Amino acid sequence: MTTTATHDTAENHIFEADVARLLHMMVHSVYSDKDVFLRELISNAADASEKLRFEAIATPTMLANDPDSRITLSLDEEKRQLVVEDNGIGMSRDELIEALGTIARSGTRAFMERIEANKTGESAQLIGQFGVGFYSCFMVAERVDVVSRRAGADEAWLWSSDGRGSYSVSPVDVVDAPPRGTRITLHLMEDAKTYTSRWSVERIVKEQSGHVPVPITIIEKPGAEPIQLTDGTALWTRSKSDISTEEYTDFYRGISGQYDEPAVTVHFRAEGRHEYTALAFVPGSQPFDMFDPDRKGRMKLYVKRVFITDDTELMPRYLRFVRGLIDTADLPLNVSREMIQASPILAAIRKGVTSRVVAAIEKLAETDADAFIKFWENFGSVVKEGIYEDFERRSQLIALSRFRTTASSDGYRSLANYVKDAKQDQSAIYYLTGSNLDQLKASPQLEGFRARGIEVLLLTDSIDSFWVMNAPEFEGRTFKSITQGAADLAQFATSNDEAATKSETSADLESFIAFARETLADQVSDVRASDRLTESAVCLVASEQGYDRQMEKILQGAGRLQSAAKPILEINLEHPLVKGIAAKDDGSSLREDAALLLLDQARILDGDRPVDPRAFAERLTRVFQRALQS
Repeated sequence: MTTTATHDTAENHIFEADVARLLHMMVHSVYSDKDVFLRELISNAADASEKLRFEAIATPTMLANDPDSRITLSLDEEKRQLVVEDNGIGMSRDELIEALGTIARSGTRAFMERIEANKTGESAQLIGQFGVGFYSCFMVAERVDVVSRRAGADEAWLWSSDGRGSYSVSPVDVVDAPPRGTRITLHLMEDAKTYTSRWSVERIVKEQSGHVPVPITIIEKPGAEPIQLTDGTALWTRSKSDISTEEYTDFYRGISGQYDEPAVTVHFRAEGRHEYTALAFVPGSQPFDMFDPDRKGRMKLYVKRVFITDDTELMPRYLRFVRGLIDTADLPLNVSREMIQASPILAAIRKGVTSRVVAAIEKLAETDADAFIKFWENFGSVVKEGIYEDFERRSQLIALSRFRTTASSDGYRSLANYVKDAKQDQSAIYYLTGSNLDQLKASPQLEGFRARGIEVLLLTDSIDSFWVMNAPEFEGRTFKSITQGAADLAQFATSNDEAATKSETSADLESFIAFARETLADQVSDVRASDRLTESAVCLVASEQGYDRQMEKILQGAGRLQSAAKPILEINLEHPLVKGIAAKDDGSSLREDAALLLLDQARILDGDRPVDPRAFAERLTRVFQRALQS
């Protein structure tokens, strides 16, 4: 669109002291995504419409015969132009210079000061910081022309700049200006011509500005009919009773990029010290990025219905699978909407939304067991991170958790179920950690517990080794690893109700234990009789102090532990193989080979490999040869 300016009367100005530096910062560091410029211009246009609405309360004639606010985007691929036009309050010459030529004062800030001074009680829905975000358009434009006409004024003005240190202001014929409001014409750079594509512009608008309180239309080429992109309403501002399940699902799919249905929907408005609206969804399936090493959340932040960022921790990391948004007017911003100031308001909002989401998940567990189990299969491994990280909600999350156990068959059990069915005088909640459920079920450390009907949690997620170390008691019972310390199972009867009593240890067995302890002294911290084994000959356990076996492996694999503590080798004195070896004390090398082979057998059962595979093979060969010769 061509504007007619009187060049003889054009005023040339130098930007205020720090504007050049700001422009450089905008282009090279403040914004990580150039698409943001359109969001900024739409935000400013929405601001202008809200300012007009406020001033029209006192001066209704300012609306003239055009009471409905609108924002229009016009594309011209041939001329490589993008035009953003609004019918808001508009700007006079002085306001153009003040808003676009300086940094320290912005139109929005000055207007807010006027509202506070007037104390009319009217709440103007202002968003953005006009005069700051505006400069982001120079990321994509080689020149920017701004034609503005203030509502009720008889003159219009053109502001023009290439963003390189100066700008000009000149009068323009009102015939070439909007009846009121502002028209911003971006003369796009060659590498930014994609912004003349309807598809690109429509995508950005719906993603970043789809819920500003002003309808947005697009004219995809000169002479084309306007097409409405947004209607100026936001779904989350409507009453829950007025929103159908289908509308929630459609919105969820749009904001999450997924095509399933949400398992849980949380929609509420908080009022009081901090006012904000939250609309959050728990997906029905795992998002593709749930195990991203950065563990970033995907909640979007809006200020007065304008998208600000989706790169802020609005939820704790253990709820990073939650999709949705938070809309607030209270959050302070600095020069860029992407750089949110550390704010106690944000912390309060985060706490409130987290509590509501966790409460909604608890309600799902109470009202729909099948749906909750599906949720747990999708997200349980992530939720358990909260037991380790979120001290405030640790007990709440433990009660919410579900586990595979030796008594759960193919299902899940809660800790409440575990405690209800625990043995009399059982003071601990027993668990076994590992990386594979089938391997855990076959673990020799389980034998004594299984024989006595004592339930054991089977924990296969990496986070399990961490949270159990910090877990508080649950209904008076502490958490205890069955691969660490003494099992103390003698106090419990076996499953056939016979008292579990220790038989007298023979002299041969005592002698073999002493021999093994001496022979293996450089590899184990102790060799002792076991009350946790009923079928296997041997197993390894960790000492009472330090880490359990699985935790040691995780820390060593991550390079956080230089060397693991020596384990304890437990021997089943009732096992025929052990009794046979103990009885063979003929002065040969059999005892030494047997002791070392039993240790390697325990390592293999523990999911490890022999420390010296060649020596292991040689010992095994000698034992086979001896057996064949006898």
